[in-house]
Amino acid sequence: MAKIKKDYYELLGVERGASTEEIKKAYRKLALKYHPDKNPGNKQAEELFKDISEAYEVLSDPEKRAAYDQFGHAAFDQRAAGPTGFHDPFEIFKEVFGSGTFFGDSLFGSLFEEAFGVGVGGKRGKQQRGADLRCDLKISFEEAALGCEKEITFTKLDTCPGCEGKGYAPGSGMISCPVCSGSGQIRSSKGFFTIAQTCPRCHGAGAIIEKPCLRCHGEGRIKQTAQLKVKIPPGIDEGYRLRLSGHGESGIAGAPPGDLYVVIHVMPHELFSRQGNDLLCEMPISFAQAALGGEISVPTLTGHEILRIPPGTQSGKIFRLRHKGIADIHGHGIGDLLVKVHVEVPTHLTPTQRSLLEAFAAACDQKTHPQQESFFEKAKRFFRSS
Repeated sequence: MAKIKKDYYELLGVERGASTEEIKKAYRKLALKYHPDKNPGNKQAEELFKDISEAYEVLSDPEKRAAYDQFGHAAFDQRAAGPTGFHDPFEIFKEVFGSGTFFGDSLFGSLFEEAFGVGVGGKRGKQQRGADLRCDLKISFEEAALGCEKEITFTKLDTCPGCEGKGYAPGSGMISCPVCSGSGQIRSSKGFFTIAQTCPRCHGAGAIIEKPCLRCHGEGRIKQTAQLKVKIPPGIDEGYRLRLSGHGESGIAGAPPGDLYVVIHVMPHELFSRQGNDLLCEMPISFAQAALGGEISVPTLTGHEILRIPPGTQSGKIFRLRHKGIADIHGHGIGDLLVKVHVEVPTHLTPTQRSLLEAFAAACDQKTHPQQESFFEKAKRFFRSS
């Protein structure tokens, strides 16, 4: 049976609006409690440690947190199986507490490292995944309802074509760091302790670039303009985020690229407003149409539909045209078109029109205006009771 993932905020015991510092503080407390070194042989504690580390990786990253808040665990389903998946939970632990070789890579080594404020780790050589990017895209109401394909242009750090992301010039390469002799560490003695600090020249990698690429200056990435076609699914709504895996910034030293999040902004429509998957259209009808009934032509997103108005229709009446609304983005059917009619009172009457209306008014009785009669009867009862 597949494991049911628990809510990340619930795992860390924080509110959804918690700050980054509150999230980190909660993770540190739980990580110390459930670290395998402190719970040897306890499989349950080990699994919980992995879960809270996974939760921290997502909630401590603004882009990943935004994606999780929008889509929940579904935002990372594809990532979980590929090279852009969650990091090793022990690596997450080390990022928060530091990575140590003192007492092994144990909890106590980490605490020692944190207490002395120095790195005691060996070669890091850790690949850094590319950053996630955000792009805001404005589309029309019809494009959101019916779906479309749009081309977006954005800038990002992309793999340098001069060195193919390696960072060094053609014919050059990586050489052993002369400062740490390739160990990635600078060791020093403090009393009874020997402490290894990360080499400031190679940053723990143990090697440096012999001749940096002239185009990217050893970074392995350069800023470039990218163009991408984005397929907008039918039924998308304001604020929806589309995650395009692997289209963020390139990673460092061959690390996987980040993701691109396209945030949708829908422009308002002059005729329609949206209520979930239903559309609302407010239409004026004449006094004669309301009183006598008839047929009117109603606009839809794909054309026109004929709507029959029954005699005696009152202003504010809502008619429903089935399946003329917006397709559900998850494929759960199509909404309806709600037509709300407003009876338009005649203005700028000609003498003939006025005369006819006066004759009509004189011929009216209680049966002609039952709602009006009902109102006055209620008003009489109210005043008699008071």
